[in-house]
Amino acid sequence: MIFLIVMGVAIFFCIKYRRRSEDDVTPVITHNITIETIWSIIPLFLVLISFAWGYRLYNKLKTPPAEAYEIRAIGQQWLWNFIYPNGVRTTKELHVPAGRPVKITMNSKDVIHSLYIPTFRIKQDVLPGRYTELWFNASEPDTAMVYCAEFCGTAHSDMLATIYVHSEEDFEKWLAEAESGGGKPEGLEPEEWGSRLVQEFACTTCHTTDGTRLVGPSWKGLFGSTVELEDGETVTADANYIRESILEPQAKIVKSFPPAMPSYKGQLDDEQINAIIEYIKTL
Repeated sequence: MIFLIVMGVAIFFCIKYRRRSEDDVTPVITHNITIETIWSIIPLFLVLISFAWGYRLYNKLKTPPAEAYEIRAIGQQWLWNFIYPNGVRTTKELHVPAGRPVKITMNSKDVIHSLYIPTFRIKQDVLPGRYTELWFNASEPDTAMVYCAEFCGTAHSDMLATIYVHSEEDFEKWLAEAESGGGKPEGLEPEEWGSRLVQEFACTTCHTTDGTRLVGPSWKGLFGSTVELEDGETVTADANYIRESILEPQAKIVKSFPPAMPSYKGQLDDEQINAIIEYIKTL
């Protein structure tokens, strides 16, 4: 609209004040205080109104309501972890109630990430060593995707999570079930559960099961093998070694591999670690 107005006036003046003859000379006009004052003051007030309006909307967008349900999000290469007020933890899944403000308080364990939910039109950087936050209010039950919008390494594009928006009743039911659950699903052998956990915690973004090389050593034939470390020592890849590598990954660095693995202490319990070990044994 502004473009059409400006160009319309410009074309009008070009035609109205065009030179009609060789003797047609533009008169010398120095200035006009009235016109100059008007074209300075009116835009000034328009800019101030736009700024005040935008600043009010910005504050509304950035300030979570006091009654917002708060969930912690932790980003790490290359997955999202979510922690709820009752202690429930989920990986690559975010469950929220519909029609209720939700505040996400975030930090990173390693590098800069960015939590991006295009469906909700929100994005915020997730930084190591400090907290950032965002909030949203999903109006009705639905599902949406969470992406990382800041390049964070080899498997950046695999750093995904799914948001499940429940009705208030279904969310409370899920929260109660999640609080009481956490053990091995019925009917699954430990190695089968371990295979699921490996996918859930995105272990295969760094470790292959076919012998090929990625960021971390391959798991094929790992259990019981001799592993050469960066300091020149060797160690047998038994259950204790694998457990230590999951909880204290920097304790023993495998030769020719970077110390890139984060600790899963507090994310995996003993039963889950045992299941992963049983799965690695089958490779």
